[in-house]
Amino acid sequence: MIIRKAKSADANDLKVLYFDYLTHFPPTEEQDMNLWQNLLDKFEKDENMYLLVGEEDGKVVSSVQMAIIESLTHNVRPFAVIENVVTHMAYRNKGYASALLERASEIARERRCYKVFLETGSNKESTLAFYRNNGFAIDEKHSCLKRL
Repeated sequence: MIIRKAKSADANDLKVLYFDYLTHFPPTEEQDMNLWQNLLDKFEKDENMYLLVGEEDGKVVSSVQMAIIESLTHNVRPFAVIENVVTHMAYRNKGYASALLERASEIARERRCYKVFLETGSNKESTLAFYRNNGFAIDEKHSCLKRL
């Protein structure tokens, strides 16, 4: 598997991953793929935004999004937030998401982050066990969500 930052050409593969395997409520409106491609171009150039993908057989089969957030705390060290961890069903249980999470953690260490948050909307024990097995503690801190 090749791990790299996403690029605009990955938009359609990411759309499949997100709407078929990540969210239970895909949007009812048609997606403007030009907007997706423009945002992926921005992500590719942004040193604080990482949309990491795992590529296999010429297509994106796994993805992890991470933002580096500058902070005035912890001796002016940033922290990272990971979300949207997803792998195509046909490629699960092969270590793809774990490899992406490890790469994201390496980037966070290289950027001197003092912590990495991982956000998940899943309460499934298998999902939480997967995150525990990848070094993330469950329920050490609480996230509060306000939908806008």
